[in-house]
Amino acid sequence: MQLTLCLTRARRIAAERTAMIYAERKKTWAQVEERVARLAGALRALGLGVEDRLIVLGHSSDRFLEALYAAMWAGGIAAPLSTRATADELDYLFGDLDAKIFVVGDGFEKDAARWRATHGDAPVIYMGEGATPPGFLDFETLLREAAPIADAARRGDDTAAIFYTGGTTGRPKGVMLTHTNLHSNAINGIFHLRQREGAVILHAGPLYHVAAASRIFTVSALAGTHVVIPRFTPEAVFNAVERHRVSMFSSVPTMMSLLLHHPDLGKHDLSSLRMMTYGASPMPEALIVELMEKLPHVAFAQAYGMTELSPACTFLETQDHTLAPDKRGLLRSAGRPTIGCDIKIVGPDDCELPLGEIGEIVAAGPIVMKGYWRQPEASAQALRGGYMHTGDLGYMDAQGFVYVVDRLKDVIVSGGENVSSVEVENVVSSHPAVRSCAVIGVPDELWGEAVHAEVVLRDGASASEAEIIAFARDRLAHFKAPRSISFRDEMPMSGANKILKSELRKPFWAGRTRAVN
Repeated sequence: MQLTLCLTRARRIAAERTAMIYAERKKTWAQVEERVARLAGALRALGLGVEDRLIVLGHSSDRFLEALYAAMWAGGIAAPLSTRATADELDYLFGDLDAKIFVVGDGFEKDAARWRATHGDAPVIYMGEGATPPGFLDFETLLREAAPIADAARRGDDTAAIFYTGGTTGRPKGVMLTHTNLHSNAINGIFHLRQREGAVILHAGPLYHVAAASRIFTVSALAGTHVVIPRFTPEAVFNAVERHRVSMFSSVPTMMSLLLHHPDLGKHDLSSLRMMTYGASPMPEALIVELMEKLPHVAFAQAYGMTELSPACTFLETQDHTLAPDKRGLLRSAGRPTIGCDIKIVGPDDCELPLGEIGEIVAAGPIVMKGYWRQPEASAQALRGGYMHTGDLGYMDAQGFVYVVDRLKDVIVSGGENVSSVEVENVVSSHPAVRSCAVIGVPDELWGEAVHAEVVLRDGASASEAEIIAFARDRLAHFKAPRSISFRDEMPMSGANKILKSELRKPFWAGRTRAVN
C-alpha cells in the first residue's frame, strides 16, 4: 500500500477533473501530481533524505496538502504540528522531531525563525499568501524552478507521517503512521461511508489533526475534489458547501453544534450535501437527533478511534442513524469494527471479557500505528499482545456494537483535541499557592468535555479561580488550560495514596449514560 499512488491513479483516470479548491485557486489532478513531484524534487535538493522529517505548520490550504504528499514522494516523513501549540510546546516538538526542513504558513513565521536559529539556518519554505519573509524560500518559486523527481515509492510499513497526540505522561507523543495504516483507513472510509469516485469533500477541520488529515487520503483514493478552508467557521462551511456543491464533510460534535445553532443555517443552499460524518469525541444523543430532524436530506455517520488507530476503528453507519424506537439506542454506540479490524473488550489481565461486560477497548489490524516516535517502551506497553490499548472503557453487544462508557487514561477530549491531564496538573501545581491539584474532564454542551481542576491550596496561601486560570493560560495552549476551578480542603485518596479521580468526576457526570463524553 502506497499513499502517493493515489495521486498517480487520479491523474490517469481523471487528469482534468478538479482536484483541489482553495479560495480562488483550482487545480486539476494532472497539475497536482506534477506540483507534488516538483516540490519533492525541491525538498530532495534541499537535503531531505529517506525518513527525514518535514515539519508543516500553518492553517489548512491546498499547499498544506501538497507539502504532506511531497514529503512522502521524496521518501521523507511528514510531521504536521498543531497551530494551537504555544512556543514552549512547539520548541519541545522541534527537539523531538529533529527535522530537516520546515514548511510554514501565515502567522507562524516567528516559530519557523526560532526553529531555524537552532538548526544552522536550515531551509524554511513559506507557503502563505503574503510576501515571503527574508531568509525564507518561496513555495511557488521552488515549484517553478525545481525538476520533478520519480516517486520514492515508500510503502507498506514505511512511516508516512508523524502526528502528535496528548499522552498520560504530560508530554505529547509522536504517533508513527505508516502507508498501510493511512491507506487502510482511507479504504475503510470509502467502504463504510459508501463513497463514490469524484466525490466533492470539504476539509473543514485542522489538517494537523489526523481525524481531518486522514480524509485527505480518502478523497485522493476516490479521485475526488478536495475543497479546503483555512479554518472552521460556520459561515465558511456554509459558503463552501453552497459555492462548490460539496457532497460530504467531516467534523467534531462541537463544530456540528455551532452549525446547527447558527442563525444562517437556513439561508444557504445546502442541497448538495449528502453526508456529514463526526468523530474525535462522542456525540450527545440530543444533538444528533436535532441534526437529523433539521437536515433530513443528509445522512450521518460516526467514526470512533484515536490517533494511534489512523484514526478510525469503528463506524456507526448511516443505516444505524435512525429514530425508529427499536433502534434509536444505537445512537449511543460508537458503531461496529471497521473492515480488517478486530476489537475486543479485555480485563486488567488482557483476557477477553464476555459480551456486555465493561473493560478496556483494544484493537488490532492494519490501522494500528507502527509505534511512538523514539519511545520504544511506551510503544511496547500500548501495543502489548498485538493490540492497541485505547485507554477507553466500554462493552460490546451481541451484534458487535461498541459502547464507550469511561476512560482509563488521564486524557480529556475537548472539542476533538486531546488534553493530557498530567500536563495541565504539572502547570497548575507550579503556581506558588497550589499544594496539589487534579485535572478532570467535566461535561460541556459545546465542547463535549471541558478541562476542570480541583485544587488544594497551601496553608495560609490564597488564589482566585481567575488567577489560576490566567496562570495556566500563560503556559499552555488555551484549549488545555482549565475553564473552571474548584477549591477543596483535601483530595479523595485510594489505599495506595493516589487521588481518586473517579470520585471527583462523579458529581459532574451523575445521571449520564457515559462517564466521559
